[in-house]
This record gives sequence, structure tokens and C-alpha cells, in this order.
Amino acid sequence: MDTIGHFINGQHAGTVPGGRFAATFNPATGEQIGQVLLGTVDQVGFAVKAAAAALPAWAATPAPARARVMFRFKDLLERNMDRLAALITREHGKTIEDAKGELIRGIEVVEFACGIPHLLKGEFSDQVGRGVDTFSMRHPVGVCVGITPFNFPAMVPLWMFPVALACGNSFVLKPSEKDPSLALVLAELLAEAGLPAGVFNVVNGDKEAVDALLSHPQVAAVSFVGSTAVGEYVYRTATAHGKRAQALCGAKNHLVVMPDADLDRTVDALMGSGYGSAGERCMAVSVAVAVGGIGDELIARLAPKVQALKVGPGTDPDSEMGPLVTKEHLAKVSGYVDTGVAEGAKLVVDGRGLKLQGHENGYYLGGCLFDHVTPDMKIYRDEIFGPVLSVVRVPGFDEALRLVNEHEYGNGAAIFTRNGDAARAFDYGVLAGMVGINVPIPVPIAYHSFGGWKRSIFGDRNVYGLEGVGFYTRLKTTTTRWTGDVRGGAEFVMPVLA
Repeated sequence: MDTIGHFINGQHAGTVPGGRFAATFNPATGEQIGQVLLGTVDQVGFAVKAAAAALPAWAATPAPARARVMFRFKDLLERNMDRLAALITREHGKTIEDAKGELIRGIEVVEFACGIPHLLKGEFSDQVGRGVDTFSMRHPVGVCVGITPFNFPAMVPLWMFPVALACGNSFVLKPSEKDPSLALVLAELLAEAGLPAGVFNVVNGDKEAVDALLSHPQVAAVSFVGSTAVGEYVYRTATAHGKRAQALCGAKNHLVVMPDADLDRTVDALMGSGYGSAGERCMAVSVAVAVGGIGDELIARLAPKVQALKVGPGTDPDSEMGPLVTKEHLAKVSGYVDTGVAEGAKLVVDGRGLKLQGHENGYYLGGCLFDHVTPDMKIYRDEIFGPVLSVVRVPGFDEALRLVNEHEYGNGAAIFTRNGDAARAFDYGVLAGMVGINVPIPVPIAYHSFGGWKRSIFGDRNVYGLEGVGFYTRLKTTTTRWTGDVRGGAEFVMPVLA
């Protein structure tokens, strides 16, 4: 079995006497494939100390030189695509093609970070007063921390640290202990790209490591992606310790199906967005809102496709959906299906109890489809994070929009329609941070920014894009005078420049 340690100050840090470990598993087979060292307060301290020591020289490195490291890192990611995707599939379970898709979306952010010299350009105003000029510049915030989830072991870290590093910060990554290996490979590739030792560090661990990072006095900023319950805790704890923080959290993404929608496109969109990556996406569509009389036809077209969904190991090129990440998560999602039946929703397609020959111990759940779900049901309110799609029926557009807006989450929302007026009204009126019009998963491209509304986010800044640059930098504004009468005596009133 693999033993997965940390990466601190440019070196792998292995086991320690009396260390705590957590098991890692192959979700496709259920077998234990490794153990990950859970970081202690002392090990977190070593990583932060290394990051703090490396910070001044890296922050003073010219932005074009930092960008060149990002260019080399991007090249290494592309050249190692097959290796990285296989590692994601081995520990997470998603299909190889889905793993490659995640890597590509992460590489887009590295590409964005390669343009950091332009993005860090300041502003200059001359002659704001007689002989007085003013300019502003963005400076790094310091040691930054990323706490990332299991569902995207490559993409979500790549949303954070390329922008943070390009802006001149140092970084400590705490990946999910469920699939921790990829983070160490990313650290190796950064070192190969020329990143100095200590600028990027990886500490594996659980709550003990997280709490140590959130309270460490040398940590300046914390980025988090995960559940709302944990995200709110991370945000409140980090800010209570004087840190800049952003926490991107849970979701219950709705896709509104208007009566005039192209049903073939809509059904395909619901299949990919609802069941891709086994529904383990914060942008997965988990609620289809059938408007008017479209519900019966929607179910009639969806049900056979859900039943025919090809579920299997992520390494099988014919698999459309892999297993869930852990045995515990499989039990949790299956329990939600049980609850939905007990609540009175109609289970049109039941994916429970799926066993694959040769993979009987894998964490498999077939696609599940509910109809006649109502807003008071637990399966509607909660983020299930699995291959479970609920259909809610409403009489008209206004009721559909109200349904979306009344949910506590506001990560993403979509509408499928041929009607431009309906699309525009939905886009303007929906309370969600990311909106798709005939696009089911509206994750923004890297030069825009990702982030939700309501209880899907804590903090004022989204990730990557210009929002990311703003989060990972501090603004400094300087006012200068080199000419004029500088010996005119003391001024005891607020200066007025003229």
C-alpha cells in the first residue's frame, strides 16, 4: 500500500513516530490502496514556517519571472495528463475522460495566471494637485491556505494556488484526505517548473490540521471549497483570527424546463449534469423544474436514459458514470433515496443495490430519478451530492423562478427555452451566482470568476479570474510630491489638493 505524507519546503515529509493515519480506497473495487498521514499542529507549523520564510524572495521576484514558472507548470500538466487522470480515477472513481476534463478546466486557470504581469498593472493619475501624483499597486497578501474537497482533487486546487502564486504569495494546500495523492504530484511538478522550495507546501490531514491552519498567526488568507456546514465554520474561524477568507459551499442547482424547450437537448443536458461524475459536483443539476404540461413528456424521455446509464469502473472507457467516493458516502446517498420514497416522492428509476460482476465491493449506485417532488421534502432541501435527480412540477414561469429563489442555496441555475424574453427575465431575476441559458453547468471560464450567492458562499470574493487576483492581493495607493513649496509650514486641516 502507498503511504502518503506531506510536501514541505521542497521535500516529501513521510511518517513520524506515533503518527495518525487514514485509509485511502479504490472506489471501484472497495479495496484499501493506501494510508495518508494526518498532519499535526507541529507539521502544520513547519509548513507555514517554510511558506513564510520563502515569501519575501518570491514576492520580490519580478512578475514576468513568476509567470514563466506558470508557463512551465502548464506545459508539465499537459504532458502528464494521462498519468494525472489515472491517479484521480484511482482514488476518486470518476471516469478517465471526466478526470481529464477536470484537469483541462484547472489548466485554464494556470493559463490565466500566466498573464499576471498585465493583471497586476497598477493605476496612475498625474497632477491630482499642483505637483502631486497618485498611483496604486497590488501587493501579495502573504501566506495563503487552500482547503479543498474530494470531488475535484485537481481542478479546485488549480482554481486557487496558480493565481495566489503568480501574485507573489506563498501557499499551503490541505487537500481532502479521501484522495490526497494528486496534490503531492502537483507539488512535484511545480518544483520541476522552477518554483523555489517553500513557496508551495502540502499538508494532508483532517480537522486538526484545518484548525491549526485557520488559527496560525502567519497565515494571511484562506480559500475553501466544500459543504456549507464546514464552509461556514472555516469562514467564521478564519475571520475571527483576522484572516481574509472565502468559502464556496453547498448547492441545489435547478434547471428550469420551459414548455417550448428542445426536449432532446434538455434531456441530454440533464443526463450529463445530473449524473456526470456520479453527481458529486457542486454544480451538478439535482432539480429539474418542469413548467406547465411538460412534466410527463420529460419523465417519459428521461427514465429510459437513466435506466440505460452505463455505470462501471472509471478505467472502463465504456463507463458513463463511476462509483461514489467512499462506502460511507454510498450509504448516505442511498439513505436519501430511502427518505424520498418515505416522503412520498415517486421513484421512477431506482439505482440502489447495484452490483457489478468482478467489482462487487465497489461503491456503486445506479442513476436515481424522482418525480412529483415537493419543496417540503428533505430530498429537495438538502444537497445529496450523488446521482439523484428530482423533478418538481410547477404551473408557470413565475412559480419556477420563485421556487429557485426561495431555496437557501444559490450556486447555479439554468433555464432551457427557445423564448428570449423568458431567458432574459430568468437571468435578471434569479438569485444565483452562475446562470446558464440552454447551458446546464454554467461554470465560468478562467478569465471570469466562479462563485454563488446566498448560503453557497461566505466572503466577498469569488475564486480565480479578476476576483481571484483581488482576493490574493492588497491594494497600496501612494501620493507623491516632488515639486512646489514643500516648506510652507505645518498644515492642521485635511489637505485639499488643487
